[in-house]
Amino acid sequence: MTKSNFDFERLMAGYRRAKQRRSPWEGLWRDCYEFTLPQLEPFGQGAAAGRRGDRLFDATAADAVDRLAANLLAQLTPPWSRWFGLAPGRAVPERDRLEIGRVLDQAAERMLYHFDRSNFSVEIHQCYLDLAIAGTACLAFEEAPPGEASAFKFSAVPMSDAAVDEGPSGRLDTVYRENRMTKAQIATRFPRFVLPEALERQAKDDPDSRFTAIEAVIPEATGFVYAAALMEAGDTGQFLAEGRYASSPFIAFRWLKAPGESYGRSPVMKALPDIKTANKIVELVLKNASIAVTGIWQAEDDGVLNPANIRLVPGAIIPKAVGSAGLTPLEAPGRFDVSDHMLEQLKARIRQALLADQMAPIESPRMTATEVLKRSAEMTQLLGATFGRLQAELLTPLVRRAMAILSRRGEIDPIVLDGHEVDLQHRSPLARAQMRFDADTTVSWIELVRSFGPEAQQALDPAAAARWLGRSLGVPDPLIRAEARRG
Repeated sequence: MTKSNFDFERLMAGYRRAKQRRSPWEGLWRDCYEFTLPQLEPFGQGAAAGRRGDRLFDATAADAVDRLAANLLAQLTPPWSRWFGLAPGRAVPERDRLEIGRVLDQAAERMLYHFDRSNFSVEIHQCYLDLAIAGTACLAFEEAPPGEASAFKFSAVPMSDAAVDEGPSGRLDTVYRENRMTKAQIATRFPRFVLPEALERQAKDDPDSRFTAIEAVIPEATGFVYAAALMEAGDTGQFLAEGRYASSPFIAFRWLKAPGESYGRSPVMKALPDIKTANKIVELVLKNASIAVTGIWQAEDDGVLNPANIRLVPGAIIPKAVGSAGLTPLEAPGRFDVSDHMLEQLKARIRQALLADQMAPIESPRMTATEVLKRSAEMTQLLGATFGRLQAELLTPLVRRAMAILSRRGEIDPIVLDGHEVDLQHRSPLARAQMRFDADTTVSWIELVRSFGPEAQQALDPAAAARWLGRSLGVPDPLIRAEARRG
């Protein structure tokens, strides 16, 4: 990270503008989190921890969101699995592809080694929860201190602490983060910074006191400008750190993007009316059930019966005057059975909107291979637009950032993902589902050509077909014979 010339007023003005653009979304996000992740306290709700879930009566949406986040982790970035690879690009001569492929394969293995030994799986799962609920998520990807098991350090940034905006590339490159830290955390994150005397005395009197820091990452023509300033240092501010990065340490990504909007839209937003309605129906059903169990009672005011002393328990003897009706139940005016059918429809629509049924585990052991492939194809179609956006805004920046850190440490050679010299291959289960579909189409064509006889088979190049199938299915280059390469 090199030195930058960043102005404090520019930092704060940009942060205020970004926060103002975020404010119309905060009410919608608050509703989405309240019905799917109620124990989280976004945007300063101020409710006690034990009271934030009191308005939640139906857990269908919360369960579906948790399942969707877990499935995104398994389908996009599965732990301890090769969810990406590096391969020679189009400009690499055929005679050099084998040797270059081996070098790139070693670099990819090295990056995966650091991913698997870091806290990536823990933090990216929290980002997937934000993605499913708020439609936008932010991941901080930093270099770990020397001596750690991994060179990578990740942190999921809550949307209540992040304000993002699109850069010139159309991606969420401009990121502002509000970070509240103790003195010990500031000393760990910014070891060269010394607190002002007034703040030092405050931290000495109360070690748990927190100070607000604003971090900003803004794209430039040659990289990204980074600056972090301490808010409590006065109107002029005091920089904690500043510099330039070749790749952004903040990766922001979206589920669905509408024209003219910077923030993404989520499946929970689409299903929010059904979620609120189902929650209200369950609340009314519970109230009706409590009335059905305890009942509503009436008694004559005869001077003998005192309702305050009556306990409706089995075996209780309730006195009454001779000739009076005593304590009698009040019959309800109607029944609430109509809610059952409506609630089942709402729950089905919520599960469908949150992809709980489409991405659920296969429970039937008798499902054929064709049915499994058909289900994978349907899931690929449903997540096609989202997967393409996550490839561009999450997966590719993750790999670029990992390359920048490891090349700076000297663990791998500098690599440029331009598609000509080096190509990034997505090998996640969701990407492989589309690869298998393309491979099945090619294999069907080959079998059809062979059925036409020897003359039709002259149009088929078996070595080229095998080479293409190997690359499409993500087979490592060293496993493809050199003879087939020259064929």
